[in-house]
Amino acid sequence: MIVVNRFRVPEVEGEGFRADLHRAHEALAARPGYLAGTTGRNVDDPELWVLTTTWEHVGAYRRALSSYDVKLHAVPTLSRALDEPSAYEIADNGTDLNIRATRSLG
Repeated sequence: MIVVNRFRVPEVEGEGFRADLHRAHEALAARPGYLAGTTGRNVDDPELWVLTTTWEHVGAYRRALSSYDVKLHAVPTLSRALDEPSAYEIADNGTDLNIRATRSLG
């Protein structure tokens, strides 16, 4: 699964945010199930930043978010993300995609 977190940060806060974003990425990268990730800044709008991470599955990502180190070093930065869906499934040819349906609890 892919997680895309986008952030809008005033330009004057850019360098400080860059350090925070790298610290958040490092905390996530240390968790089981992490496969890859990158940080970036938009080439046309320097106030727009992104953190993308790839995980073995959604459970690994959710468990990572509940770890102490991630809560301490990543969640404060992740809380600044734009309010939009961030988890994506891999949609390569031949893969089964998630079906949106009500799930039974029983």
